[in-house]
Amino acid sequence: MNAAKWSFLLCAAVSVAVCLCIYITGRVKRPVPQGWSFDRAGCGDYPDELCAALFQGKAAALGLGAECEQLHRPKAEPEPGTELNCSRLLASHSYIRQTLSREEADFPLAYILAVHKDLDTLEWLLRAIYAPHNIYCIHVDNKTSAAFRRGVGQLAACFSNVFVASRSEAVVYGGFSRLQADLNCMQELALPRLRWRYAINLCGQDYPLKTNRELVRFLKSHPWRDKNITPGILQPEHMKPRTSHVHREHISPGQSYVIKTQARKTAGVPHGLRLYFGTAYYALTREFVHFVLRDQRAKDLLQWSRDTYSPDEHYWVTLNRIADAPGADPNAEWEGNIRSIKWLDQAQVTHNGCKGHYVRNICVYGLGDLEWLAQRDGLFANKFEVNSHPLVAQCMERWLRPRTLSQSEVPIQQEWHIKDNKCFFDIENNDCSIPLMR
Repeated sequence: MNAAKWSFLLCAAVSVAVCLCIYITGRVKRPVPQGWSFDRAGCGDYPDELCAALFQGKAAALGLGAECEQLHRPKAEPEPGTELNCSRLLASHSYIRQTLSREEADFPLAYILAVHKDLDTLEWLLRAIYAPHNIYCIHVDNKTSAAFRRGVGQLAACFSNVFVASRSEAVVYGGFSRLQADLNCMQELALPRLRWRYAINLCGQDYPLKTNRELVRFLKSHPWRDKNITPGILQPEHMKPRTSHVHREHISPGQSYVIKTQARKTAGVPHGLRLYFGTAYYALTREFVHFVLRDQRAKDLLQWSRDTYSPDEHYWVTLNRIADAPGADPNAEWEGNIRSIKWLDQAQVTHNGCKGHYVRNICVYGLGDLEWLAQRDGLFANKFEVNSHPLVAQCMERWLRPRTLSQSEVPIQQEWHIKDNKCFFDIENNDCSIPLMR
């Protein structure tokens, strides 16, 4: 082989090696600083085309998405003593800080968010539901770490219309404390200086399926105008042990649960109320919230419910069946789709199974659930984990935000668009080495 051929082969080999090196380098993630990163996804940029294919359930997109998600590494909570840089957060996280329409301004909403973990997922939810004319009360489980409570407080402090409930409960799943957490926020939201028309409760792992304007139009539409939404039915026979026996909350280091005792409740339901069973999630008129806080029947039912199991699944729905309660709907049943949820026992009955993983028999959505989610008509969906399924979170944003902006009556600001860069530190310079910390 002559010298010219050897030179050609050598150059070709070098070119291949350089290209391979560039490819591998491009695939390697830059190290992510610890602390207040609030990384939405953590595994690179995802074009709209990939998310669109995932919402269509295309197998090739599912394979690529799964590969990307494996690159993500969950981050630690903020280090003690650190502070959130609010200016950097608001500038880089696509918060819409202007009311988009007169219709929305005239119909402000109040949100009650009960949270106990995962700052990333909470912040992802907040920026989806945030509007400057709404009000947000965050109840933080008193059992959480000091770092988490401090982090939530710092996040709330970045906004004039977001606050942390001043009274915090040690929340036990299925216990009275979960109901009390909502009532703590209601007490503060009921102040006359706060303007809102409906109160909506969420947990920190929910996500909206409708824009703010779509929510407003839904609540103003027939048959919901001036009505509460508390889907439910008369208490079924198999649910009666929840309220016929005394239950106690148990809290010890590392675990908490509700214990059913052998003791039967001796007192009947106060005021001869008929118990209903339904969802713990609701949309309540302001007048009904005042009724809940002040009416003697509501107070007595609350007291009676203290030793029942999961009282939030009978309290709201029972009060909303009282004929003279504001916004009541005594004949309502399961109408009003507040939540889209994939329950384990409903797999292959009402849904096609969970493509992520189950927690307490509820699906934490994976990539294969996006197609199903896009077809739901509920107001919100549950449940999501940004760090477990980062691409799901990012695609949900890319699915919701364009629709939100398309409904705006004011000029669209560039920072309202979901950004392609996902390091969330210095967006302008595309530099992940500068954190959101001061």
